Amino acid sequence: MDTQTIVILDFGSQYTQLIARRIREQNVFSVVLPCTVPLSDIRSLHPLGVILSGGPSSVYDADAPAADPRLLELGAPVLGICYGLQFIVHHLGGKVRPASKREYGHAEVTIEDDSTPLFAGMPLSLQVWMSHGDEALELPPGFHRTAVTSNALAGIANEERRIWAVQFHPEVHHTPLGPAILKNFLFAICGARGDWTPAHFIETTVAGIRERVGPGHVICALSGGVDSSVAAVLVHRAIGDRLTCIFVNNGVLRKNEFVNVQRNLRDKLGLQLVAVDASQRFLRQLAGVIDPETKRKRIGQEFIAVFEDEANRIARETGGVDWLVQGTLYPDVIESSSVKGPSQTIKSHHNVGGLPERMKLKLIEPLRDLFKDEVRRIGRDLGMPEEILGRQPFPGPGLAVRILGEVTPERVALLQEADDIVVSEIKAAALYSRVWQSFAVLLPVMSVGVMGDQRTYAYTAAVRAVHSEDGMTADWAPLPHDVLKRISSRIVNEVRGINRVVYDITSKPPGTIEWE
Repeated sequence: MDTQTIVILDFGSQYTQLIARRIREQNVFSVVLPCTVPLSDIRSLHPLGVILSGGPSSVYDADAPAADPRLLELGAPVLGICYGLQFIVHHLGGKVRPASKREYGHAEVTIEDDSTPLFAGMPLSLQVWMSHGDEALELPPGFHRTAVTSNALAGIANEERRIWAVQFHPEVHHTPLGPAILKNFLFAICGARGDWTPAHFIETTVAGIRERVGPGHVICALSGGVDSSVAAVLVHRAIGDRLTCIFVNNGVLRKNEFVNVQRNLRDKLGLQLVAVDASQRFLRQLAGVIDPETKRKRIGQEFIAVFEDEANRIARETGGVDWLVQGTLYPDVIESSSVKGPSQTIKSHHNVGGLPERMKLKLIEPLRDLFKDEVRRIGRDLGMPEEILGRQPFPGPGLAVRILGEVTPERVALLQEADDIVVSEIKAAALYSRVWQSFAVLLPVMSVGVMGDQRTYAYTAAVRAVHSEDGMTADWAPLPHDVLKRISSRIVNEVRGINRVVYDITSKPPGTIEWE
C-alpha cells in the first residue's frame, strides 16, 4: 500500500506544526523537513505536494534560510504560506520589499480570482490571520493575483506551473475557513486520497523497521509513558524478542513509578524488559546543580551512560546490538533544536540528544513526525490498554525539572508525595483525561506558617494544570475551587515539609508547561 506524502518545508514558523496537524486531520500523511534539506531528499519521497511554511526571516536578508530554489521545479503542486509566498516571488523573478503597512493579526481578504481551485467554494470575503512585515511588490512572470487585503497582496497563483501561495496563515484557528483552503490544496489540486489511518501507519512503519533492522538486535529507551511504550510495541511487532527494553530508575520518578511501569510493560504489553535502578548514579550527577539546562544535560548524559552499560551487557549475551529505539515526538524536536528549520532552542530533550560515537548505535524513532494525539490513536489500533495510553505526558528528566533549585533525595521525596496527591485528586474529580498535564512543583521558597498553634517554616508547592492539543501551546486550566481546596489541604496536612500551596495561572507562551 503506497503512501501519499505531503512534504512541509519548515522555514522556522511557530505555526509549522499546525500545518502538519491540519493535513493529518484530513487523513493525508505529511512529513516536516527543514527548509535546508537537500533536494534529493525531497525527491526521494515522491511528494504528492509541497507546502512552504511561514518564517521570521526576510527573503532578501543575507542570512535568509538557504532553501534550494529548485524545489519549485519538482513538478509537484506547491503551496506557499506567508514567507513561503515571498520565497516563491523572490526566487522566480519578482520583488519583495519591506511593507509600508505591516499586517499582524486579524485581516479581511477579498478574493479576486474565484476560479482558482485553491479558493473553490469560498465566499469572496475571508477573515484571516496575518503576520508579515514584507510584501510582494512585483510578481514573477506568469503569476497573477488571486486575493488582496486593503493594504497588500494576499494570494497569487501560476496554475500552469502548479504553484499557489497566500500571504495569510490558513493553518491557524484565527482563519476560520483555513482548513477548507488546505483541503482544496490536498484534494482538488494534489489529488490526495485521504486514506492515511493509524492502521496504514502501523503497517508501513512495521514493514520499514523490519527492513531497516534486518537480523539485528535493538534496545529501547523505555520510560513507561505513552510515547516510548507505543514506539516499543511497534518495534516489538516488527522484530519480536530481538527487542530488549530498558527502563531506568533515574531517582526522579513519580511515587511508585518504578514498580508500576514494570508491571504494565511486562504483564500488559508482554515486552522483554530490563529494569535498572540507577537512582544513586543520577542523584550524584545532580548534586549541587541549580541551572535547569545543566540538570537536563546531566540527566541526558547519565541516561546515555546507563544505556551504554546495558547495551554492552546485552551485546555480550546476544552477539551484538545495532539499534536504539526512542519515543521522540515532533514537539520534542521543535523545542530542542533547529533540526526542522531555523527555530530557537527552548529546552534540551534527552530524547533528541546525540549518542557517543563509541556506542555505534543507530536510532529508530518511529514517532518522530507525530503528535501526542496521533500516537494515542496508533496505540489504540495496536490494542494497548488505556491505562498506558491515557497517561499524561511526563518529562524525560522527571521530577528534576519540577524541583526548582538543587535536587536532593529529601526534596524528591517531598515532591513525590505532593505530586501524588495532585494526580489522585485530579483523577477523583474525573478531570485527569480532560487536562493535558497536572502536577506539583517544589519551589526553593520557604515561608512561615502556623500548624497546631506552632510556627512552621517550610517549602512552597505550586500546582500546575494545563489544557493543550500537542504541548506546543497551552492554556492554564481553571480547576474547580473545591478541587484546589482539597489538593491544598491534603498537601499541607500530609506532606511534612510543605506548608503553602499556590496555583500557576501562566499559559504557554509566555511560560512553558514545565517550570524548568
